[in-house]
Amino acid sequence: MSGLKIGRMVLGPCATNTYFVYREGAQECIVIDPADYGRQIFANLNKNHLRTAGILLTHGHFDHIWGVEALRAAANETAEHHGYDSVSVYACEAERELLGNARKNVSEGAGRACTVEADVYVRDGDKIEIAGIGCTVIATPGHTEGGCCFYFEEAGFCVCGDTIFQESVGRTDLPTGSMGTLIRSIREKLFVLPEETKLYPGHGDSTTVGHEKQYNPFCGE
Repeated sequence: MSGLKIGRMVLGPCATNTYFVYREGAQECIVIDPADYGRQIFANLNKNHLRTAGILLTHGHFDHIWGVEALRAAANETAEHHGYDSVSVYACEAERELLGNARKNVSEGAGRACTVEADVYVRDGDKIEIAGIGCTVIATPGHTEGGCCFYFEEAGFCVCGDTIFQESVGRTDLPTGSMGTLIRSIREKLFVLPEETKLYPGHGDSTTVGHEKQYNPFCGE
């Protein structure tokens, strides 16, 4: 079986990382956190012969969801035309309220109110498989109540949204945030992964579990 690959587009006013995970040689991919310009995401992937087969959300803040509806609509148009399965959006059950509230997800305050209804709500430990690509849901509340990470164990990487950054962590001053909860999530859910696990955050460059355990000033013992 060919290996998994991950690509990135940096989009929107907050320079948010939108990731796409695909199997080498295959034509389907999973998009994680469509930050904005959903039609542009669709077009860029299509240009590289990749079809969006599913959409995963690490959390519901505006800068991670503004592109969801346009991407879902474009992907489903293609799916219907070619007879593929419809494209579903996945998010943590605990994020349902924030996704559906334009004030709490800060889209209203950012000048473009937006809400999203996921097709599938998942919980900690759930396994997701889309187009032969599998990952595990790791609930990491703190940045938001329903924030989560997606661990692709086969490839040794984890897409972690705004839970942790390179030598930093996500802010917790927005609705449903909690710094104490966030630090516990990082220590108990991410720092137990193999140290060589690559972490792909919602903003900035990638890092590793081992690096963050040693150098992240927010997460020391």
